[in-house]
Amino acid sequence: MDEKELKRLLEDKEYLERRILFYQKNNILFQSDSKYEIKGHLEKARHNLSFLKEIKSEYNDWMLVACYYAAYHAALALILSRGYFSKNHDATLCILIKEFYTTELSKEDILLLNLFDAQELLFYVESKQKREEASYSTKTKFDIQEVNSLKLKTTFFINKAQKIIES
Repeated sequence: MDEKELKRLLEDKEYLERRILFYQKNNILFQSDSKYEIKGHLEKARHNLSFLKEIKSEYNDWMLVACYYAAYHAALALILSRGYFSKNHDATLCILIKEFYTTELSKEDILLLNLFDAQELLFYVESKQKREEASYSTKTKFDIQEVNSLKLKTTFFINKAQKIIES
């Protein structure tokens, strides 16, 4: 998903709801009461993070792939905590926006709920784009500073997801 599409989803609630309905009608997004899988997805996110620390810097393309999947499992845990399961990255993002991003809550509500801001959603989109580039292109070397930044953002994202779920 490009930034223009993300911006539209963030700003246009009707459009967001239509996208969610599309995913539900096409059996890509489901209602789920499978709360026991939340723990499994968080464990998988931590497992991928652990693997990420073991990858040698010369394989920084695989670091990007590990970052994305660690974050994606944390995102799946988050949407499961709200009663959804997704088979699609964009559908997952739509539920993250619907359930965890808003500009209508008071400052106190936001602090209480510790919800996502637009930068964290952009991180999610960025990590997916980088994962696709690392997985499908012939490029094997990526800027190590960019990779390290994504590693740090991934760790913060997973920690924040766990905090939200546990609260």
